[in-house]
Amino acid sequence: MISLVVPIFNEEELIDELVPRTIKALEQIAPDFELILVDDGSIDTSLHKLIKYQQRDQRIKVIELSKNFGHQAAFTAGLENASGDYVAMMDGDLQDPPELLLQMHQKLTKEDYDIVNGTRSARKGNKAKNWLTGVFHYLFKTVANIDDLENAGNFSMMNRKALTALLSMEERVRYLPGLRSFVGFKQGSVAYVREDRLQGEPKMTMGKLFVLAADAIFSFSKFPIRLCLILGMIGTVVFMLAGIYVLAAKFAGFALPGWSSTVLSIYFLGSIQLIFLGVVGEYVYRIYKESQKRPLYFIKKIYQFEEEK
Repeated sequence: MISLVVPIFNEEELIDELVPRTIKALEQIAPDFELILVDDGSIDTSLHKLIKYQQRDQRIKVIELSKNFGHQAAFTAGLENASGDYVAMMDGDLQDPPELLLQMHQKLTKEDYDIVNGTRSARKGNKAKNWLTGVFHYLFKTVANIDDLENAGNFSMMNRKALTALLSMEERVRYLPGLRSFVGFKQGSVAYVREDRLQGEPKMTMGKLFVLAADAIFSFSKFPIRLCLILGMIGTVVFMLAGIYVLAAKFAGFALPGWSSTVLSIYFLGSIQLIFLGVVGEYVYRIYKESQKRPLYFIKKIYQFEEEK
């Protein structure tokens, strides 16, 4: 059986397009499937619409979270409640085409892959946002030393063995594409053009994208803290040389009077120290979040078909 996990947050304008189109795509693979729609604390009519679809089709399961826990937590809730032999992940804004699920499934079953990632060969929509996303993927691939993640997001399908490995990692601050790559196994990809939203406003704002990018980089790379060390060493050498020059100028009698250079140096060093403290603080914050061991989400109710006993 195939399970597809789709997080939903205030997508009332897209649900009537999303659900029928996704069901049609899944029916091309097999009649026996499970569409898991995770309502991540929507405050519009999204949940009401999802329940209506669930009441008409027993293959749909709706998971209502107690509040908005975030994109990655909603995906995790769906994955942990999926029962399929093959489990897929897809965003709820239809920028990932559900028709591509058939090709992913064929790669898993016929080419013996464990995980198939959807990779974006191009992106439509906001050019500035797409450019920043491309820069993030390049930086993440470089600093995290993960080559198979460039231009790959949540859109993917994996077998039960890979899913079990993925769910065994219990960290609170999580970036699922990175975790999916970390587990290894045989991974393939399917290229596609990422579409622009059909309707509504993007739920993943620039601020949320920045936070997600920070979580990804700080969770999978020591590059930021290593960069601080390198810059600190370079700064030390530069100011040692500057100190030698100042002393030499003083004894030679050609030192220029004035405090501007001193003040600028103090401000420069102070700014560098604040940046370093900020980077260290990011790591300390993530350590703190992990030590709390709070659940990623709470489920308020699950709407699903129950067989009569």
